[in-house]
Amino acid sequence: MIKNKLPLNLVVDCSHANARKDPALQPLVLNDCVHQILEGNRSIVGFMIESNLEWGNQPIPADRSQLKYGVSITDACVDWATTARMLREAHAKLKDVLPGRFAS
Repeated sequence: MIKNKLPLNLVVDCSHANARKDPALQPLVLNDCVHQILEGNRSIVGFMIESNLEWGNQPIPADRSQLKYGVSITDACVDWATTARMLREAHAKLKDVLPGRFAS
């Protein structure tokens, strides 16, 4: 990024390869990113959480009326309650750090 004069800004995907596509690992990935920011990492500027209303995922059945509302048909997701908890915990840890981070 430096060689190509690109900003050193990263949005971290808390799912996929970083969590081995296991939604249960997404909170750990987010916590690690929060820790890196608290330790001075200024490159992490955002997170992507694979989230839906309900936990997990489902295949598309032949009878689409059998689809469960709020459950992903692609990647496995954390549910809404887990998403809210993850974001609240990250906010609590970062609320005093982030305001001054981009001031200079």
